[in-house]
Amino acid sequence: MGRYIIRLFLVLLTFSASVLAANGQNYSNSISEYRRQYIKDLLDEPRHPVLPGDERYLDFFEPDSSYCVMARLVLTQGGQPFMIHTHSGKNKPFREYGVLFFLIHDTAAELHVYQALDMMNNTAHQEELFVPFNDLTNYEATFGGGRYLDLEVKDLKDGQIKLDFNKCYNPYCAFADGFSCPIPPDENRLRIEIRAGEKMYRKYLGR
Repeated sequence: MGRYIIRLFLVLLTFSASVLAANGQNYSNSISEYRRQYIKDLLDEPRHPVLPGDERYLDFFEPDSSYCVMARLVLTQGGQPFMIHTHSGKNKPFREYGVLFFLIHDTAAELHVYQALDMMNNTAHQEELFVPFNDLTNYEATFGGGRYLDLEVKDLKDGQIKLDFNKCYNPYCAFADGFSCPIPPDENRLRIEIRAGEKMYRKYLGR
C-alpha cells in the first residue's frame, strides 16, 4: 500500500508539472502573438515611428506570467481635467479615472489610470484607459521616458482588472523625434523594477 501511494503521488506530481508547463507555454505563445501584432501595427502606422526594416531593433523581455496580476481599481469620483506634459513640450488634457492597487512579487504598488479628454467623445476610443509609468529599469534596460499600458473599461469586473506588464510598450518618442508623447506623472513612478514588456529600442545603442 505504501509503494502504491508513493507511485500515485509521483504520477500526480508529474501530471501537475505537465499542466503548469503547458499553461506557461500557452501564456508565452499568447504574448508572442500579441507582440507580432504590436510590431505589425507599428509598421502600419502612417506616421512611421518605426521604419520598415528597423523592426529588428525592437527588443522585449521574455514573457513572464508573474508580471500579469489582478489589480483593484478604485474609481476617482469627480476627477477634474488636468494637463500632462509631453516630450515635445506640449501639454495634453487628461482626467484621472481611478487608482490601481496590486502586488508585484509580494511588493505593494499603485498606479493612477487616466482617460484622454480628446478621446472621450469618440465612440471608438471612449472606453480606453491609459497607464503611463516609470520604474527602476528606466535608462538601464528600458526607455528612460517611461512606458505605457492600455486598459479598457469593459475589462473591469467587480472592481478588479487584469494588469499585464508583458504588454507594456514604448511611446513613439523612444523610436523617433517629432511626437508628443505623454510623460508619466510623478505619481506613477514605481519604486520597483518591471522587467517585463518592451525594452530599449536598440537602433541608437550601437548593438
